[in-house]
Amino acid sequence: MPRSCKYGLIALLFGVLARVPAHPQHAHNGSQPASGGSAWSELQDSMQAMHRTMASLNSTGDDDEDFVRLMLPHHQAALNMAKAELMHGQDPQMRRLAQEIITDQQSEIELMQLWLKQQESQKLQPASSGRKEQ
Repeated sequence: MPRSCKYGLIALLFGVLARVPAHPQHAHNGSQPASGGSAWSELQDSMQAMHRTMASLNSTGDDDEDFVRLMLPHHQAALNMAKAELMHGQDPQMRRLAQEIITDQQSEIELMQLWLKQQESQKLQPASSGRKEQ
C-alpha cells in the first residue's frame, strides 16, 4: 500500500474516532459494539491516554521539539490501536495495515526519541566562544 494512502487511511480512522464520544456510556443512542466491547475499550483507552499525555505537555519554545514531543504520544496511540486490531480484528486488509502501522510507527518513535536525546545533549554542551584556539 502506498505510504500516502496508508497515512490517509490512518487520518480517516483518527477522524472517525475523534467524532465518537469519549465516554460511550454517556452516549444517548444506546448502541454498543457487536464484539462485546473489548477491542473498543482498548481503542478508546489508547485515544484517551494520548489526549491526556498531549494535554499535559507545555511548549518548550522550540517548534521542532514541541512537534516531536506531541507526535510521540500520537504515534504510541497508533501502535496501541494497531495492536488491538491484531488482537481482535478479522479483516485481512486491516490486519495487514495494523502490522504496517506497528512497523512504521515504531521506527518513527525510535527516530524521534533519538532526535530528542541529541537535542538534549546539544543543550548541555557549553556554548562555544566563537574564537579558534591557537
